[in-house]
This record gives sequence, C-alpha cells and structure tokens, in this order.
Amino acid sequence: MMAKLRDPDGGCPWDLRQDFATIAPYTIEEAYEVADAIERGDLGDLKDELGDLLFQVVFHAQMAEERGDFTFTDVVTAIVDKMEARHPHVFAGGTLEDERAVNKWWEERKEFERAAKAAATGRAPSTLDGIAIGLPALTRALKLQKRAARVGFDWSDAPPILDKLDEELRELRAELASGDTSRIEDEFGDVLFVVVNLARHLKLDPETALRGTNAKFERRFRFIEQQLAADGRTPEAASLDEMEALWQRAKKES
Repeated sequence: MMAKLRDPDGGCPWDLRQDFATIAPYTIEEAYEVADAIERGDLGDLKDELGDLLFQVVFHAQMAEERGDFTFTDVVTAIVDKMEARHPHVFAGGTLEDERAVNKWWEERKEFERAAKAAATGRAPSTLDGIAIGLPALTRALKLQKRAARVGFDWSDAPPILDKLDEELRELRAELASGDTSRIEDEFGDVLFVVVNLARHLKLDPETALRGTNAKFERRFRFIEQQLAADGRTPEAASLDEMEALWQRAKKES
C-alpha cells in the first residue's frame, strides 16, 4: 500500500512530496497519541494509534527503500538482532539471575553499541552519546543527568539541589532587571534544568508531573468557563479577581 501511495504513476501527490524531515513531526505526534491512549486506558483507541504509528515506520522504510538505503525487512531484522543481543538469558542460553542483572547487562550492551557507533563514525565516544536531540526538552534533560550520574557527576541528595534552585532563581531575577532577553532565556533554562534534577532525586518523572499539572489546570480553568457561562458571560468579560475567586473554588472542589 505504501509503495502504491508513493508510486509516481498514479500515487498520491501529498505522499510523493514527503521526505524524512517532513514526516518526522507526524511520527512524533503519533507516538504521543499512543501514549495518550495508554494514559486514558482506551485499548480500542490504542489499537488504532499503534496502527498509525506503524504506518509511520512503513512510510520511512518505503522512502529509504526508494533511495536504496534499507527496507522494512532490514528495519525488522535490525531490531530483532539488537533485542537478541540484549537478552542473552532468553535467546543465547545465558543466565541473568534477576531484574537488576538484566538492567546492568542492558546498559552495558547499549554502551558497547554506542561505542561501536562512535568508532564507525570516527568520533571520540562520550558518556552522553545516543541521547536524541529531538526528545522533549524535559525528558532529554533527565536522560542527560542520568547518564552523567553513572560516572559520578551528580548531587548526593535533594537538599543541595534546592539550594542550587534558589541560586538559579536569584540569577534569573537579576537578569530580569537587565532586560537582556537572551540572558533571561539562558537563566530560565538553568532553572528548568535544576527542577528536572530535583525531580530525578525525588524519584519523579518531570514529564509525568507536568502532565498531571496540565490536566489539573485544564480542569480548573474549564470550571471557571462553566461557572461564567452559567451567568451568560465569558472569561474575556470577567475580571482577573473574579476568575481568581472561581479558581479557588475549583481548587476546593477538585
């Protein structure tokens, strides 16, 4: 089907115009929709979203096959080979006694793969290799910090991170007074990075925590809209004080 959609003779004009870069945002979007269906516990929707995500994989593989780079079969073979290498206790007659040993082997194998990839490209290997730039920024910050922590570059516990957060907030306040947008952005990024570090030490996932807060904000703001609508009004017609009072009501009721 994908080959037919991409066939210059009678295929779909939109599909024919696409390349890896133009399709990548759709691939990311479909992955998030899979996660959303899982979070909502909607297995029917999950089935559909997994199909949409699979279609993205097929789309990329078709474009690669047209260029002579690799095929969908190559994609499947590569992941099967990788998983077999990472699970010697299942596929190669090896023994890993518990989940901790499995995780240790998994990380060692990934480190070996990263080093091999770096050697193949002539680059010096880094502890931070393989952390995708396209990840959501909070997730990437968490992965960078976890990887650095493996070699000892880490805080011992949460309290010093709170002190660091205070320090970064002071620096942000100072830059706000300067009015330099670029430096303000830089300091704001530092604040977010420290917040992610704090989440990690508290055994929290920052993306999950923020998704929860987003959902809470949405519930409370919708409550404000509903209460105003009951009086025939809109948020635009209400004062901030009125909306704040409704917000406090929403907090009590949710």
